[in-house]
Amino acid sequence: MNKKTLIGIVVVAVVAIGGYLFMQSKGPQELHIYAWADEVPQAILDDFSKETGIKVTLDTFDSNESLIAKLEAGASGYDLIEPSQYAVQILEKKGLVEPLDHSKIPNRGNLSKVFQEISFDPGNKVSIPFIWGTTGFAYNSDCVKEPITSWKSLWDEQYKGRIYMLDNMLAAYIAGLQVNGFKANTTNPDEVAKATQTLIDQKPLLAGYNSTNFADLVSSGEACIVEAWSGNVLQAIEQNPKVHYVLPDEGGTMWVDGFSIPKGAKNTDAAYKFLDYILKPEVAAKVTTLTKVASAVDKSKELLPPELAKNTAVFPPDDKLAKADFILDLGDAMKHYQDGWTKVKATQ
Repeated sequence: MNKKTLIGIVVVAVVAIGGYLFMQSKGPQELHIYAWADEVPQAILDDFSKETGIKVTLDTFDSNESLIAKLEAGASGYDLIEPSQYAVQILEKKGLVEPLDHSKIPNRGNLSKVFQEISFDPGNKVSIPFIWGTTGFAYNSDCVKEPITSWKSLWDEQYKGRIYMLDNMLAAYIAGLQVNGFKANTTNPDEVAKATQTLIDQKPLLAGYNSTNFADLVSSGEACIVEAWSGNVLQAIEQNPKVHYVLPDEGGTMWVDGFSIPKGAKNTDAAYKFLDYILKPEVAAKVTTLTKVASAVDKSKELLPPELAKNTAVFPPDDKLAKADFILDLGDAMKHYQDGWTKVKATQ
């Protein structure tokens, strides 16, 4: 072996070893997600990891306010967060989310046109809609003998001690406002004050406020009526046909939960791969099948089992949706809600 050949072999070996050590030090890609509890199925994360080799860590929260507060406090380490529509607006105003590079999300075109030009983030500048649903109420027909369709039922004394409201400020105010004939997204301080008193008047009838296992409570019959997010009660409905979900006559609301990249995210490549992955129709259909919540991906509905695609609790009729309010950032008016909510929660 001549000297040049030996040098060549050594160089190749050094390069190979260096590359190997670089890959070892870099390690597998990671993705850290902060999302609503029960909205991102573990099976979806496992499928994504299997396809991409990216290790996913999921932490969960139970309110937009918790998410916003955590990011404002400087929480770092998350690559994707899952705010609802009004929280997207707040986070964008505060500069806590990154503008999205659509060239890295080729499957964005699979979103329904409605969700590509959604009012709170037209053009998906900072968020990709993931799932959507409604806020209404659920009841158990073992307890509620006649069908009910109005928020007024949650103020009916015959159900005293067996009514739960969502332990969420804006969700509670949806019912408190609409039962008075007001819009759920009002900024009128007098209307908020009226709703505050209505919620205070309701408290003696309540078993409590609950945003975690309210579906179990109504399914078991411990509760007669619960204010509810649609997605949380659909599995209870499947297991117990006596549970019924209602988008009330007064309107209820529609909500959209989507993903954004927080400022300072470290694993943005992995984040973009996940965003593109969940926009595949077959993946979106699997999310809906597992969670019983509607996807923002248009073509996923045709991949669903017929009984799910036709379920009006998942996909409400257009005339019902047309009456539903859409909660957006209430700006300075939020103080009226916060002050009122403090009074409601302090009332014994």
